Amino acid sequence: MGARWKVLITAPHLRAEIDRFRATLEARGVEIVLPPDSHRLNEDEMAALIHDVHGVICGDDRFTGRVIAAATCLKVISKWGVGVDAINRAACARRGITVRNTPGLLADPVADTVMGYILCFARQLPWLDRLMKTERWERLPARALNECTLSIIGLGSVGQAVASRAAAFGMRLLGNDVVSPPHAFLQQTKMKLAKQEELLAEGDFVNLNCDLNPSTFHLIGDEELRLMKPSAVLINCARGALIDEPALLRALQQGVIAGAALDVFEFEPLPLNGPLRRMHNVLLAPHAANSSQVAFNRVHEAVIANLMEELERATAL
Repeated sequence: MGARWKVLITAPHLRAEIDRFRATLEARGVEIVLPPDSHRLNEDEMAALIHDVHGVICGDDRFTGRVIAAATCLKVISKWGVGVDAINRAACARRGITVRNTPGLLADPVADTVMGYILCFARQLPWLDRLMKTERWERLPARALNECTLSIIGLGSVGQAVASRAAAFGMRLLGNDVVSPPHAFLQQTKMKLAKQEELLAEGDFVNLNCDLNPSTFHLIGDEELRLMKPSAVLINCARGALIDEPALLRALQQGVIAGAALDVFEFEPLPLNGPLRRMHNVLLAPHAANSSQVAFNRVHEAVIANLMEELERATAL
């Protein structure tokens, strides 16, 4: 059977393993299109590739109005992962293009990463290691987690997974979301729902887990950072643009807050000469909080299933 649909695959994790799925996709009538390079595609690159494809499995590539206008055959954008902030969904809706994602499947590794950062800062583990490796036998002040308050902004699948882990350590939990989480979850974790100002003021650790949208862009800026404790640590494994990075840099340099753990950044990759790379009170990672081969496999399967479901539905209409 010849190919019925052309599908552009830009999602880096799936591209790296596409040969595992090639035979299955081709048997279902898919002609796979891969861009020549593995970097995140800009508007010009995406517009040049998308004109005759029926579906896309994407990462964080930008689907602007211009890109959508160039997609004359497109039926579905299947997002590898959760965040769809790079996709102009209004333009997709006007063209009848369905946007799907894979919520919840990466919550466990991301939540584990958040807890890892909390433990690193509370127990001073990276800094003790550095002292030992410079031949210094020195202790640093540390805290037990059951002495600390964790404030979580965004209580979707990741936020709830973080809270469940933190509750097991005996942390006091404050939470905030536009959608209230299930009552059973609040009972289980003993979380108190609070306004953002209270969360920022009382949290020893402030963890961001919300979507990026116009209402959350630069959610944390100068004003919000000034509300936090001087001993507090800000953790972001969600979307880089939730934080005004110049404001965060000022707060870290001036001692407004004690530290930050950042897996994501407003502009990625983080520049090699970026000042955050040189700060002793910042832990950094290259957008790797979701790393787990088992979880990746679940997302591969889900993103392909979403794609095929929408292609077959569009064809049946």
